[in-house]
Amino acid sequence: MDLMGTFTNLVQQTAFFGLTWGNYIMIAVALVFLYLAIRKGFEPLLLIPIAFGMLLVNIYPDIMLSPEESPNGVGGLLHYFFVLDEWTILPSLIFMGVGAQTDFGPLIANPKSFLLGAAAQFGIYAAYFVAIFLGFNGKAAAAISIIGGADGPTSIFLANKLGETGLLGPIAVAAYSYMALVPIIQPPIMKALTTEEERKIRMTSLRPVSKLEKILFPIVVTVVVCLLLPSTAPLVGMLMLGNLFKESGVVKQLQETASNALMFIVVILLGTSVGATTSAEAFLNAATLKIVALGLIAFAFGTAAGVILGKIMCKLTHGKINPLIGAAGVSAVPMAARVAQKVGAEADPTNFLLMHAMGPNVAGVIGTAVAAGTFMAVFGVK
Repeated sequence: MDLMGTFTNLVQQTAFFGLTWGNYIMIAVALVFLYLAIRKGFEPLLLIPIAFGMLLVNIYPDIMLSPEESPNGVGGLLHYFFVLDEWTILPSLIFMGVGAQTDFGPLIANPKSFLLGAAAQFGIYAAYFVAIFLGFNGKAAAAISIIGGADGPTSIFLANKLGETGLLGPIAVAAYSYMALVPIIQPPIMKALTTEEERKIRMTSLRPVSKLEKILFPIVVTVVVCLLLPSTAPLVGMLMLGNLFKESGVVKQLQETASNALMFIVVILLGTSVGATTSAEAFLNAATLKIVALGLIAFAFGTAAGVILGKIMCKLTHGKINPLIGAAGVSAVPMAARVAQKVGAEADPTNFLLMHAMGPNVAGVIGTAVAAGTFMAVFGVK
């Protein structure tokens, strides 16, 4: 009898008896994400930790348990990872790593790229008004709309700053998912808005950028942007600090650490904790579905706005600008630039647009951070 009781107790301790249909749906979604990451190669550095966090929390919800909810006062492992998201530490460190990896030379060589990066932010503001129409309050709408920049760290940063932590999980997952799915979402929009002749346009080589220009750029951008929008300092400041590590040439160890070891550690912590916010109870509801839909609308509008401005600039310059690079104005670095290169190469395999697309791409990173700072200024958040 004792043996039977022990066996029954062991069986009841398995996760099977505690899972809901919602948990099984989220487990299936996690497996799809893992397939896309591993088999299809869709941004595995993002999707694998996110998907695995999603898998863990829907099998063992206590992995995200807070100390207040725990009977012994000890929280779950991924709860402590997530606290670093809430404190905006991980998003800021991600920006430093991106800055240490990124060459701002194409943007400096072609300042018109700033216009394309700014145009791609149109999706953010379009989604903001649609979110208001759907019944979200102003702060929630702002936090959701920033997904349109295809910038996961900024989405997390703004949601926390605006006090919308209840929406943080769906917002972060939507933002990172769309970042990873850039190669699927953007090409149809780019092809629909351009002709084959436009996609074949060759752009002249960018001028060489001096070392002094590259050193001054992060300093000047930090001073100007942070004076105008001080609340952007954690993001813009860390982005430019990382870039200064890279361009100064005197702190190679810091640049290598920020762009490699530290960056990958932060990606693991941030990715798994973001994925772990997708418990069935928190994720499978009408509000979450609206957020996911709004994120897609924002991203699509941002891509389209960048391409349309690219077409206008193409006309004004008598065919010197390939409109495809406008799609890279969303801040998914360097994914969006690679997509512009790929779509252009499909029309002309000998055409090389990557460096030209990197200008709008890095401008989009700055533009999304500025958009976040603008929302914080509007709502009086520091």
